[in-house]
Amino acid sequence: MDEAGRAAAVGAFMDRLPYARALAMRIESVSEGEASIVMPWDARLVGDPATGVIHGGAVSALMDTAGGAAAMMVPGAAGTATLDLRIDYMRPATPGQAIRARAGCYHITRHVAFVRAVATDGDEARPVATATGTFTIERLP
Repeated sequence: MDEAGRAAAVGAFMDRLPYARALAMRIESVSEGEASIVMPWDARLVGDPATGVIHGGAVSALMDTAGGAAAMMVPGAAGTATLDLRIDYMRPATPGQAIRARAGCYHITRHVAFVRAVATDGDEARPVATATGTFTIERLP
């Protein structure tokens, strides 16, 4: 499957994820072993009403989804599942701002993709969170 086919598969995968739809995630870009996904700010996702900051669980879901999408963009990949994900929260996301997660595979074995991700809210110099994770790679026959 070529890159366009993998990109279509990632889009179809995201369409089947109820939580991705509920969080209004959308694919911004994908390329070989990489993905960028955006989640708009939504009052329903606020974890602290006093500050308007998006709950860390929504940020976690965004980073997990971006990591999985990056794993699916590995040549020969047909599917994926999260094996492990570690997230370091650096600061609260700015209320009212969309959050973007960019993920990329930095090492790949036959069945595992090793991924790094960064979540930002428009201030690229100050990440909201970073993540490292491992994802299974289901290979095409």
